[in-house]
This record gives sequence, structure tokens and C-alpha cells, in this order.
Amino acid sequence: MATQLSDKQIIAIKRKRGELGLSIAGLARQVGLSRRTIYNIFMDNSRPVTPTTYRKLSDWLIDEYATADIKDSTAAAQGK
Repeated sequence: MATQLSDKQIIAIKRKRGELGLSIAGLARQVGLSRRTIYNIFMDNSRPVTPTTYRKLSDWLIDEYATADIKDSTAAAQGK
């Protein structure tokens, strides 16, 4: 059973990929997916993915934003 990624989810993944300066291959390594899967997600308008792929992308995105928030909070607390 395929799951659909929303346009907002794809934009968030692309944005975070850009912020981190990751290639498609680099993103694929970090997420634990193949380059082809990432490429197809970015290029295909319907974006159907397996539940495992959906979970991996969601978990990666949440982890990246949570890590960024922690770094920002730590820097603010240290007065940087």
C-alpha cells in the first residue's frame, strides 16, 4: 500500500536538503534510501511511497529540525 507525500512535506525536505548542502546521494545516505528513490520523489508529481520510505523521510526531517532547534536554543542560552 503506497502512501502519498504532500507538497508541503516535499518542500520541507528540499529546503532542509538545501540548508545542509546535500546532494541527492548525500540525502539518500542520511535517510537510508536509494538515490533513485529520492530522485523519483523529487521529480514525480504523484509522489507515492511505501510506508517505510514515508517513515524514514519523516523521521529524518523531524530529527533535522529538532537538532537545529536544540543548537539554536543552546546558542541563545550562551549569548551567541
